[in-house]
Amino acid sequence: MAGKRRGLAEASQAFLVMDAPQVSEAPPGPDGHRDRMRGRLLTSGPDSLQDYEMLEMLLFLAIPRRDTKPIAKALLARFGSFAAVMAAEPRHLKEADHVGDSAVAALKLVQGAALRMMREEVRAQPVLNNWQRLIDYLSAALARETVEQFRILFLDAKNRLLADEAQARGTVNHTPVYPREVVKRALEVQATALILVHNHPSGDPTPSRADIEMTAEIKSAAAVLGIVVHDHLIIGNGRHLSFRREGLL
Repeated sequence: MAGKRRGLAEASQAFLVMDAPQVSEAPPGPDGHRDRMRGRLLTSGPDSLQDYEMLEMLLFLAIPRRDTKPIAKALLARFGSFAAVMAAEPRHLKEADHVGDSAVAALKLVQGAALRMMREEVRAQPVLNNWQRLIDYLSAALARETVEQFRILFLDAKNRLLADEAQARGTVNHTPVYPREVVKRALEVQATALILVHNHPSGDPTPSRADIEMTAEIKSAAAVLGIVVHDHLIIGNGRHLSFRREGLL
């Protein structure tokens, strides 16, 4: 969670640096409040802002003529946390008062930038030597998804990340996965190893019998072509399960 929060904060800081005229004193009223917060951000860094203030600043870039503090606080109350707001589906965000396409786009841009930064950190060194950073990235990407998503990490011979691709999205408790398509894609990107990943929207990462059987089928199909399945990770909310550590692979 710390890695995700830091990534979101850094991305939002970059998004907020603007070539605005410098003034010696902040004007009174809403504009003065915004200038004071911007000054605090640029002087003391994003950790000087509370969650509602960071959301407020993001929103006032998208909704410049409205007081965004009440909107930010309402979103936090509705979704429960800063991270949950950022990860919420656009259709759910737009159910909140005064949150339209511009506001959703601002939030999703920062979320996407943060995930991209975290993914690049994973790419920086062999995945198997960078396990906690990988878990942080996958948790940020999947833990709050409301439907199952099946992803594959394609690795080269040195276990460096070649690609991270979503192969399928399903329902709240099922995602169709076809071993032949998994192996075909591995050959296309010239991967020699795989890490399978999917989320459980229930938050409980305990594998189902279907999860175990599907993993065995992919492992067998990949082995025929000399491709290794290093692990299958199930991401829950705040928890994860490794098939290899559980002796299931």
